[in-house]
Amino acid sequence: MFTEDQLHKYAQILVWGLQKARIQSFVKGDIILIRSDIDGLGLARHVLEQVLLMGCHPVLRINPDPGCEKTHFSTAEDFQIAFNIPGDQEFYERLNGLVSILSPASLTHLKDIDPGKIALSAITKKYLREILDDREVQGRFGWTLCLMPTPVLAENAGMSEQAYADQIAKAVYLNDDDPVARWEEIFTKAQKVKDWLNNMDVDFYHVLSDHTDLRITPGKDRQWVGVSGHNIPSFELFLSPDWRGTNGVYYADQPSFRSGNLVKGVRLEFNDGDAVDITAQEGQDFVRRQMGMDEGAKRLGEFSLTDTRFSQIDHFMANTLYDENFGGSRGNCHVAVGDSYADTYAGDAAMLGQALKDELGFNNSALHWDLVNTEDKKVFAHLHDGSKILIYSQGKFEMQDL
Repeated sequence: MFTEDQLHKYAQILVWGLQKARIQSFVKGDIILIRSDIDGLGLARHVLEQVLLMGCHPVLRINPDPGCEKTHFSTAEDFQIAFNIPGDQEFYERLNGLVSILSPASLTHLKDIDPGKIALSAITKKYLREILDDREVQGRFGWTLCLMPTPVLAENAGMSEQAYADQIAKAVYLNDDDPVARWEEIFTKAQKVKDWLNNMDVDFYHVLSDHTDLRITPGKDRQWVGVSGHNIPSFELFLSPDWRGTNGVYYADQPSFRSGNLVKGVRLEFNDGDAVDITAQEGQDFVRRQMGMDEGAKRLGEFSLTDTRFSQIDHFMANTLYDENFGGSRGNCHVAVGDSYADTYAGDAAMLGQALKDELGFNNSALHWDLVNTEDKKVFAHLHDGSKILIYSQGKFEMQDL
């Protein structure tokens, strides 16, 4: 569905994102993991070529197909699911970059698997993510990810395979003569919005739509980040709030696929940071069990807004990478329940140990699940001086000079 020229451009964009996402520049001899689903190998080959041209060492790993993954979870005992592969820790402690290529062959193959097993697997592997988080703070690691079209994605999005591929090409600018230059332009414009937001002395944000009435406290020493190269595409701007100051109702009108389960109509009611009432129109038991996997799973780790002037995505894509960046005519707001992002700390990230994270209200969890609201909304920033500013409406940040 993509030409070789488009795949070549896609790989160049991913390397651009990888380099933007890392504090320190890559050097010859760095190790870069290319992790791909089977249907993404056509793109993986081009990424591998780009990594070699960087003078780095590519390591290609293929994710298990749906059949293998289902067999593992349905057959393995808990001690097998909790097994840590020898050598993974040493490898991750030396890893300098990661490119993930998502191209799922199934979205619902784990729907009959005990959610407790899926949660146990996530908890077991959390230490690897923490290693990479630490290396990223030190400037020695960067990552990015992307999506390739597959028949199951197109089917669940209600699109033809070609239309789905065309949506990706449009979102990533694969048809531009110089898509990397286009991404540099978006990067510059997004920085202007982040500077505007970060210069406000905000007490709390108030999100209002037909089914959402939510107050979010950014907390001390926070900054808005985004369009950093971490995701291709990425148009969202976000922060990790002080989870303790979350109150009110959040509603995700957009469906979500997670761990082989489809959920719809998730409604969360928060009281002083904890989700005290969790309902869903479809998949409610799965949602509740996911948000019960650990203490932080029922708390907010992220608050995000997407501007329609940035995002080219105007269709539900049945994949969080795209759906959390939905533009359309009304933009989107999304929150993530679960783990927070250290790069939203406005101080010296190298000093942000677990004790300081706890003090500042950065959430800690093995879960990180984005839930998207695409309703027309207004977002107000209530400042410490008692005034308030409308910062987002009709799908746009209230900045006119972008």
